[in-house]
Amino acid sequence: MKKVGILGGTFNPVHMAHLIIAEIAREEAGLDDILFIPSGCSYLKDASDILPAKDRIHMTGLAIEDNSHFALSTIEIDRGGNSYTCDTLLELKHRYPDQEYYLIVGADNLFTMEEWKDPEVIFRNAKILAAVRGSKKRADMEEKIAELKEKYHADITLLHVSHVDISSSLIREKIAQGLSIRYMLPEKVREYIIKNHFYEKKDVQE
Repeated sequence: MKKVGILGGTFNPVHMAHLIIAEIAREEAGLDDILFIPSGCSYLKDASDILPAKDRIHMTGLAIEDNSHFALSTIEIDRGGNSYTCDTLLELKHRYPDQEYYLIVGADNLFTMEEWKDPEVIFRNAKILAAVRGSKKRADMEEKIAELKEKYHADITLLHVSHVDISSSLIREKIAQGLSIRYMLPEKVREYIIKNHFYEKKDVQE
């Protein structure tokens, strides 16, 4: 079966840490492709503070255009309504039953995934690749992984990701303060943001 990674997010904006984590996941898990899926309406965030879908889609496309293993999917935006990972996985499995899915998340999400909609559906339909980016200790993560494996029969692997101190919120803050964001995201994405005056003088959510 074709092994496909899924990296979802608001991508407000997409940045180098997203790309680095995706490439590490591809190599370590032996994935064929990575799907970048910009979220539609996030039930966890204030939609009024997030760029329109068309701009986030365009920036994501610019960011991944030079990697033949990276692809853009608008499945969540096209579906409309709140974006739920479980629904996305079920739709992908229905469309492409011959593909095996690997959900790429930040390791800190391991401690909150049970609060997501239908976590048992997520763990049943995808293997989890967790990138260590936050402050959680590895021992705590291993303990949580064992708990999720016991409760949901989850298949979870920690990715060996060096700390990359870049976030969408940091980029937005720098733009609002008139500071440089060069080298924090692909140059074409930076140029698109500057050209359209995105994030200037306002504080928006990641």
